[in-house]
Amino acid sequence: MTPDTTTDPLLAHTAVRLLHLSEHAPSFPLRPVRGLLLGAADLQLTPDTNALPGGNVLQHLMNGLDGWALALSLVGLVVGAAAWALGSHGQNYQQSFVGRRAVLISGLAALLIGAGPGIVNFFFNTGQGVH
Repeated sequence: MTPDTTTDPLLAHTAVRLLHLSEHAPSFPLRPVRGLLLGAADLQLTPDTNALPGGNVLQHLMNGLDGWALALSLVGLVVGAAAWALGSHGQNYQQSFVGRRAVLISGLAALLIGAGPGIVNFFFNTGQGVH
């Protein structure tokens, strides 16, 4: 019986060598390893923040950091808009440019903060589809 060679070729080669040794040398202590090598492709991952102690604390920490990050991006947006307006009315190109950049960066930061869980879940679910 050989392992599935569609997995990692090095793992498959090592598994075949170990199984060959365990079948032909009864004193070779690899019989328990045989089940581990054949079942290595059946690993699964189900993320659960409540599976470890402190999962609720971690969730509250993430929610709090999200709130602070959104508040800071709002402050950056307001300050940037004020600098943009003052620079524009005072015909100060540099101040206007810095204010415009602050508004854009703060808006993008808010977008990424809001989309962060969706982006991470998208890549996780895409990775789960790889077999």
